[in-house]
Amino acid sequence: MGTPLGWLERVPTYKDQIEKLKEKDLQTYGFLGYPLLQAADILIYRALHVPVGEDQVPHVEMTREVARRFNYLYGREPGFEEKALEAVKKLGSKRAKLYAELRTAYQERGEDEALLQAQAMLQESQSLSMADRERLFGYLEGARKIILVEPQALLTSASRMPGLDGQKMSKSYGNTISIREAPEEVIRLVRTMPTDPARVRRTDPGNPVNCPLWQFHQVYSDQATKDWADKGCKSASIGCLDCKQPVIDAILSEQQPMFERAQQYLDDPSLLRSIIADGSDKARKVAQETMRDVREAMGLDFD
Repeated sequence: MGTPLGWLERVPTYKDQIEKLKEKDLQTYGFLGYPLLQAADILIYRALHVPVGEDQVPHVEMTREVARRFNYLYGREPGFEEKALEAVKKLGSKRAKLYAELRTAYQERGEDEALLQAQAMLQESQSLSMADRERLFGYLEGARKIILVEPQALLTSASRMPGLDGQKMSKSYGNTISIREAPEEVIRLVRTMPTDPARVRRTDPGNPVNCPLWQFHQVYSDQATKDWADKGCKSASIGCLDCKQPVIDAILSEQQPMFERAQQYLDDPSLLRSIIADGSDKARKVAQETMRDVREAMGLDFD
């Protein structure tokens, strides 16, 4: 209820898919509200970092805005500063000193790394109650109790995986390679990828920048292979199928350990069910604590 409609409408993924998937009926609350459901999945577990692709960074930023708005509306607490200072003492002298230094570094010098370091320290502290931890999160940034943590996006070096057609890889676009795709299907999919349209004939020179396959080389190939592909394409000394083979080999090599790791769970699905059950128990406990604090902050704790 606290999320403005405009925040959801400006999510790039929403606008992108509305435009590209015109044959599907996406004018629904479920599609518009999906990023908010993702935000809830992050916030309910008080995640500090979220591993995402580059296209999901705006979702994480919207999650931060949702948390910030909630904390602004419901994070007021009588005697907040006094309670926060009492909570600092519970860290122990060494950590209390470090907390004070990091708070100063963030508030006076704007050092974002100091904020992240202090948040990580509070998250790991076993001496704090959840309420005190929330107070110290808030005391770091200002003068309000932090009930919902503002997460940071965690990106890998290949943060936007290209699709077979040069767009981002998405099941919605039908341009994906599955994690455990059959080797013969991987070979077929890569061999039928579009390439530089300028290369009509084998002898026509091309430009890797205009070729969707080049994005795969950026992810999978070492510098020597990329140099070979770049030179061979521009001089027409290699054909497109030649250029595709190192990518095929790299994908098959990457997938082999995935097949091996998955086999034990295919042989005994109860192992997977056990992992899911244990993880669900842990997740449920954290979620219940968050919802308890959220209801308390909103005045909905009637127990």
